[in-house]
Amino acid sequence: MSLRPLGDKVVIKVKAEEVMTSSGIVLPGSAQEKPQQGKVIAVGTGEIIDGKKVPLDVKVDDEVIYSKYSGSEVKIGEEEYLIIKQADILAIVE
Repeated sequence: MSLRPLGDKVVIKVKAEEVMTSSGIVLPGSAQEKPQQGKVIAVGTGEIIDGKKVPLDVKVDDEVIYSKYSGSEVKIGEEEYLIIKQADILAIVE
């Protein structure tokens, strides 16, 4: 099964965050910061602006930084993904 986002949506595989502090303390799930970086898995067909379809700026395999608490979390099998609008992506990591 795969995800095919529509319009200006992007599917991101969230980058796993460390669960242990530098001093060796393991943080419970509720105390961890929500990650803001991930890898683009799929992109939509583009955004419609003034009646014309404009392709998205991001592409599959881009590493991106996105707004905190944006998008919708989706779980397929054992994998967790985030579906967000391209506008919620702040930068491409190069």
